[in-house]
Amino acid sequence: MPDLSPSGDSDAKTFALDTSLIPLGERALQSVLDHVVAVGDEAETPYLEVKSPLDMNSKATAAKIAKFLLGAANRRPGEAARHFHGYAVLVIGAQKNSAPGVPRGTEAHELEDRLRPYLGPQFPAFEFGRIGIDSDREVLFVIAQPPEDGQTIFPCHKSYQGDDRRDNLEDGAIYVRGASNTRPARSGEVLALVERVRRGGKPPIDLEVQLLGPICRVDRVEEVLESLRRSEEEEFTKQPTPAEDTVASTPLRLPSSIYGRPKPLSTKAREQALAAWQSKKAEHIAKGREHFLGVGLPGAGVRVVSHDRFVAKPHLILTFHNCEVLDYLDADDADFEKAVEPVLRPHNPFLSRYNYSAIRPLPRDYPVTWSTRGEDAEVVLTPESFRPNMPWSSDQDDYVIIARDPQASSVGVSWKLTEDGNDAVTSGELRVPTAPLIAAADLFESVFLSTTDEDLAGEASKP
Repeated sequence: MPDLSPSGDSDAKTFALDTSLIPLGERALQSVLDHVVAVGDEAETPYLEVKSPLDMNSKATAAKIAKFLLGAANRRPGEAARHFHGYAVLVIGAQKNSAPGVPRGTEAHELEDRLRPYLGPQFPAFEFGRIGIDSDREVLFVIAQPPEDGQTIFPCHKSYQGDDRRDNLEDGAIYVRGASNTRPARSGEVLALVERVRRGGKPPIDLEVQLLGPICRVDRVEEVLESLRRSEEEEFTKQPTPAEDTVASTPLRLPSSIYGRPKPLSTKAREQALAAWQSKKAEHIAKGREHFLGVGLPGAGVRVVSHDRFVAKPHLILTFHNCEVLDYLDADDADFEKAVEPVLRPHNPFLSRYNYSAIRPLPRDYPVTWSTRGEDAEVVLTPESFRPNMPWSSDQDDYVIIARDPQASSVGVSWKLTEDGNDAVTSGELRVPTAPLIAAADLFESVFLSTTDEDLAGEASKP
C-alpha cells in the first residue's frame, strides 16, 4: 500500500497543487490525491471536490456525483479554464491524512447508467479514473470535461430526497459550483449561462487520422494453398489400403485409433473421404487463407488526434477501399492443419470437436470493431472521448489489413466521425502507401516450415 500520509509539516503550501496540469492519467491523479490527503476538505474549490468513502451502489452516492457533474457542466468557460485546463475533479475515498478508498469493482458504464436519469440524454461525457490502494480498495476520480461557449444549460432531470438535504436534487433545477460546493444557481449565474449559450456553438472538429502498421500486399496466396492441397491429396492417395477382408475381420477398433490415428479405411471409405474433402475445397481454402495470413502478417491500428477540441463519445468509421481485414493471430498460434485442411483429421473421442482456439474474447465495450464490407475493409472506433491534442491509439494486435490488388502502391482511406449530442458529420480522406509485396510461398515457409524445422531439431536433441 502506498504511503499517502504527509510527513512533517502538512501546510497546504508544502503540498501545493499544480493546477496547470490536465487531470488525466495516473501521474496527474496521484498529485491530486496527494494534495487532498495533505489538506483534506481545504482542497475543495470550484474545480475540485472531495468525498470520504461512499457506498458506490447507493442512490445517495449517485445523487452526490450527479450534483457535482451538473455544477461542473454549468461553469463559465473563461473562469473554468484557469485551472486544470477547464476540467473539474471529484475525488471519492480520500480525506485528510489518509486515503481509505472504496471497494474495488465500480465500473464506469454501470456508474453512468445510474447517473443518466439525473443528467439527461444530452449531458457531456465524463472521464473515470482510479488509483489502487491495496488489493481490495481504490480511490475513484470522476472528471468533468471543460465547459465551452455555445453549450446549453444543463438542468437536473430527476428529483432526489435524502437524509441530508444538502444532497437533495430537484427536477428542473440548475446547479453551479460555488467556492467549495455545488448549489442552486442564482439569477445572475443563470443569465451568465444564457450568455454562454449565445456565444456560439462548439468549434469545428479538426481530426488527424494516421494508420499504425502496414497495409499488406501478398501475391499468389490461392496458388500456394492449391499446391499444398494437391500435395495433401497425393500423400493421402499414396497411403497403403488394407485388404478388405482385414478391415472386415477387425472386431474392435485398434488402440492406436482410439488415441488419435484413424482406424483403417476400406477402399470405398477412402474414396468417400476424399470426395467429401474435395467438395469443401472453397470453404477449406477460405478458412486456410484467413489463418495463414492472420498468423503471418503484422497487425495494424489507428492513431487519432483531435486538435484543440474535446470530442465526446466519438463514433469514427474508417473505410479502407479495395482492401480486406482479417483477425490478427499471434505467431505462436500457427497451425499447419488450419492452413491446409487434411483429408482425414486424427480422431480423439476425449476432445471436443469445437475449435475453442478460434474464440477471441474482447472486453465489454471494446472500442474497436472490424469487418469486410463488399470490396472494402471497415474499422469502427468508439472510445470514450478524443481529448484535445492528446493522441488516442488502438492496439496493433486486433486485425490485419490487406490490399486486394497486390500491385497497388497505395490505397485510399476515407473516414466519417459523429459525436454524441452533435448532429454534424465530420469526414476526411487520406492516401496510405502499402507495404512491400510479399510472396505467399516465402511467407508460408517463414510461418510454418521454419517452425517445423525448429521443432524437429528440438525433438532430435532430446535424450
